[in-house]
Amino acid sequence: MEEYAREPCPWRIVDDCGGAFTMGTIGGGIFQAIKGFRNSPVGVNHRLRGSLTAVKTRAPQLGGSFAVWGGLFSMIDCSMVQVRGKEDPWNSITSGALTGAILAARNGPVAMVGSAAVGGILLALIEGAGILLTRFASAQFPSGPPITEDPSQLPSAQLPASPFGEYRQWQ
Repeated sequence: MEEYAREPCPWRIVDDCGGAFTMGTIGGGIFQAIKGFRNSPVGVNHRLRGSLTAVKTRAPQLGGSFAVWGGLFSMIDCSMVQVRGKEDPWNSITSGALTGAILAARNGPVAMVGSAAVGGILLALIEGAGILLTRFASAQFPSGPPITEDPSQLPSAQLPASPFGEYRQWQ
């Protein structure tokens, strides 16, 4: 199964890194706005200022963390495509596991194994959901019979009446 909407591999890394940064910054901004509002002193002015300070401080950091994860994942995914010569869900699952392991390397081998398992399982669930969704969507909208361009290959059928009251039949 190929992903047709994806960029070729060198540009995919940049695209995924930027998308991950954006997603982390927006999501982190929302989360930090709520957290900063709740943890600030009472008073609308204090709470809004605390919320804005938390967003400015933490959202770019979270976006950067997401970008590192997305960039590393894409680099490993592109490497897997190059080495294996095909693009399938196993590349993403392996990339998720290796990304988790590499990012946890500073915490020791036990943390690497745990993070690799979490990354692999998470990507397996995402890929499995994508495959199921694709199969469900294709079952909902079955393709019709193949379109032929040669009228002689069509089954014989009568056409609706013409404005002149005569019927025609394909031959």
